[in-house]
Amino acid sequence: MRSIAVYCGSSSGNQEVYTQQAQELGRELARRGITLVYGGGCVGLMGVIADAVLAEGGKVIGVIPGFLADKELAHKGCTELHVVETMHQRKLLMADLAEGFIAMPGGFGTLEELFEVLTWGQLGLHAKPIALLNVAGFYDQLLGLCDHMVSEGFVRTENRKQVLQNANATALLDAMTQYQPLRVEKWLTSEKS
Repeated sequence: MRSIAVYCGSSSGNQEVYTQQAQELGRELARRGITLVYGGGCVGLMGVIADAVLAEGGKVIGVIPGFLADKELAHKGCTELHVVETMHQRKLLMADLAEGFIAMPGGFGTLEELFEVLTWGQLGLHAKPIALLNVAGFYDQLLGLCDHMVSEGFVRTENRKQVLQNANATALLDAMTQYQPLRVEKWLTSEKS
């Protein structure tokens, strides 16, 4: 795996462990020679992970819409910085540049990016690994909701298995490199139809 898109908060959150784990993930990406693809910001966990990769001599590709870059939120130290027009262009370019995806703790934008690549995987538009760095149980309730969607018949078990998760960056990256995509041949169908 040569590149991973990391979705994470433009805030650092309320617990120091979020910053610590962003730093650890950044260092581990650089150690493995994996390029970080991310939202291009210098603030919050976004800035933390980019700084950690760069400090270890790794490569960072930022993708940021012009309206955010204009507010001086763009990370000036990126190996490459792509300034695009819209959020949609940002997400598409990040997905094209990445061979896998990790969501760290974050807010609405992080979840939106995560669920978009999950949906694309479910539709067979890509077969890249998708993972949650589940720092301090941040994603436990979301994983419970995903299980509930399966039990209620809205998500197939095979599609739920797209979501890898671990609290440890090294173990998570190991799981991603070993990931074998599942082939789901048909859509969910109603028993009543």
